[in-house]
Amino acid sequence: MKPISFSESSEADRPPHRTCGTVSSNNILMERFPQFRLNLAEIEGNYQKLREADRIQNLPTATIQVVVHVVYQTEEQNISDQQVMGQIEVLNRDFGASNPDKSSLPKAWSNLPMDSGIRFSLACSDPQGNPTDGIVRKQTDKGGFDHLDSVKFTNQGGSDAWPTDKYLNIWVCNMLGGLLGYAQFPGGPVETDGVVVFYRAFGTEGTAQVPFNLGRTCTHEVGHYLNLRHIWGDTQDCSGSDYVEDTPLQQLPNYNKPSFPHISCNNGPDGDMFMNYMDYVDDDTMVMFTPGQVARMRTSLSGPRSGLIQQQ
Repeated sequence: MKPISFSESSEADRPPHRTCGTVSSNNILMERFPQFRLNLAEIEGNYQKLREADRIQNLPTATIQVVVHVVYQTEEQNISDQQVMGQIEVLNRDFGASNPDKSSLPKAWSNLPMDSGIRFSLACSDPQGNPTDGIVRKQTDKGGFDHLDSVKFTNQGGSDAWPTDKYLNIWVCNMLGGLLGYAQFPGGPVETDGVVVFYRAFGTEGTAQVPFNLGRTCTHEVGHYLNLRHIWGDTQDCSGSDYVEDTPLQQLPNYNKPSFPHISCNNGPDGDMFMNYMDYVDDDTMVMFTPGQVARMRTSLSGPRSGLIQQQ
């Protein structure tokens, strides 16, 4: 894949296909914080133990508290409350496998979409215990942000995170270099933990633009945040893995709207599971998480992300 460029691109620029800065961002963090790599290895070990003990399927529904930081320079970038709430609705449909467009799945995988038991709710209380709508608005003098986390700090033109062990922090802003978003895997530095999404790929209305106008960029990035990898394993030679047994081996990302089947890495007859949320296809083409992916996400909530779950 081409390297990501972070020049001061025009705000009107829209990438020709999905782009995600998660791998680049996390690789940089792991070089700066070696403990991050060790934490990921421990999380992987815990996942294997839970899976072998068959404990994952019996976990109760988990509701995650969300705070959305709208970091804007122009009024267009200052997206509406309604657009934010619409994105939360998309997350709940997608993670609950109640999205109607899953009916487009080929027969080979039509029985795989699984309710993750994970739900999302805008925070009702801020870190001081005061009532809140879960939306923070911060005007900036910066024209845009890259994958190096400056949007997460007020003194760098962004908005400081709420405690990342209690809230899923999502930053919505103008992103440079054609990026749609990026996320931090569990186990990384607490001060930068969360998800960042381009304001033109967030939600389903307002500034959201085709083909990224169904809220699936946020679904993809929250998948990373809950420890999912790209479905092709981020290599180009069939040697990569997403550490999930029920997703086929895949050589490269798929873009736009592929035709079924798209075969690579000798994975016929059904080929790549390009309609998975962790591929790079358009919003209207990605429609599913598998049970294996659900298991990985639920494991992160039983360990490093357990503090996110609202107490009922």
